[in-house]
Amino acid sequence: MRAGLTLLAALVFLFGGSGAQAGSEGGRARTLSAEGLAKVSDYIRNEIATGKIPGAIMLLQQHGKPVYYENFGVRDVATEISMSADTIFRLYSMSKPVTSVIAMMLVEEGKLSLDDPVSKYIPAFAGMKVGVEKKAEDGQISLALEPLERPVTIKDLMRHTAGLPYGYYGGALLNKLYADAGLFNNGNSTNAEFVAKITALPLAEQPGTRWDYGHGTDVLGRIVEVISGKSLLQFEKERLLDPLGMTETAFFVADPAKFPRVAEPMPGDRNINPTTEVRDIRRPVTWESGGGGMVGTVGDYARFAQMLLNGGTYEGRRYLKPETIALMASDHIGPETKVARDQNYYPGDSSGFGLGFAVRTSVPPGTSWPLGEYRWDGVGGTFFFIDPEDDLFGIFMVQTPSQRGRIQLALKTLIYQAMGR
Repeated sequence: MRAGLTLLAALVFLFGGSGAQAGSEGGRARTLSAEGLAKVSDYIRNEIATGKIPGAIMLLQQHGKPVYYENFGVRDVATEISMSADTIFRLYSMSKPVTSVIAMMLVEEGKLSLDDPVSKYIPAFAGMKVGVEKKAEDGQISLALEPLERPVTIKDLMRHTAGLPYGYYGGALLNKLYADAGLFNNGNSTNAEFVAKITALPLAEQPGTRWDYGHGTDVLGRIVEVISGKSLLQFEKERLLDPLGMTETAFFVADPAKFPRVAEPMPGDRNINPTTEVRDIRRPVTWESGGGGMVGTVGDYARFAQMLLNGGTYEGRRYLKPETIALMASDHIGPETKVARDQNYYPGDSSGFGLGFAVRTSVPPGTSWPLGEYRWDGVGGTFFFIDPEDDLFGIFMVQTPSQRGRIQLALKTLIYQAMGR
């Protein structure tokens, strides 16, 4: 009993526990069964035993306190160092919610508006064109440039309707242009230099017409710099990371003493796409990618997630208003917006997209998963979800580019089954 109490106290210290909200069905939040959680553990252990992942961390926190936490396996099969709470992971697109929160702080202060044209802060956006494929009579396809029907807005950047694709899928000429531009090989460039590369390309669609996952949040990070007069990380540390206690969150691991704490995927599982490997986060980079560059620990991200679940507060300090969190966690690409969805619509059929997160808008067939759940993940394998109805959040930390989708779906299913959903 004493050991159990000591562990619980340590978990509260590591992952925080402040200002829990009351979420519920009929006034009482569902609880997680011990039998169901055992199946979660068994699943992760099997993934390690069958050689698919080196190790992982799973945290579930309800009513402001950890209700499930376990380290599995090792950080890296090469070192065989056990996974632990201080392990550092590549967060990739789990950076997007952090950048979006920082931007919404500026919105609350009146320094930024969701309806502002991006060109107000980055003038080159005013001259951008839209690339449209045209087929000639001989069957040859070329790219024609058409003028903008309306400006790209801040909201477009946050909800992925800016026409700035990643370009790593599809054979279209426009996607090939983005892929060939080497935008991911930007480690020694600043955000300003990155944006200069972006504005030299055409947009993939007219603004506000299609959800097309890509570089919008990177551009948003540059706008934060323009408004604040500071680098993205400087401003994030000042306004969010340091106050929250997210001391391990950055864009690379600067201290060599921390290098052994870096989690690595299996040796044969290092490709993000056919031409790009997971980056070496021990090497310094200049580019502070607001869309995919952050590294961090499970404890750091838990503080961030708890702040969101609390409606914008953590340990007595307010970061955003509850109505701002609600706005971010609302669907901004629903049928009334007439926003189309690209061929690889990552949120899935049961979800829309808010300002930095996917948002559950319908119940998936065969489940009773809660409406209003919001979430996102990273291409390196990490994911998180926030379930206001049950006053719960979950974070899974792992490094596995190739297995991430399968594992995420399986774990989410098991977790909700453990809640009787």
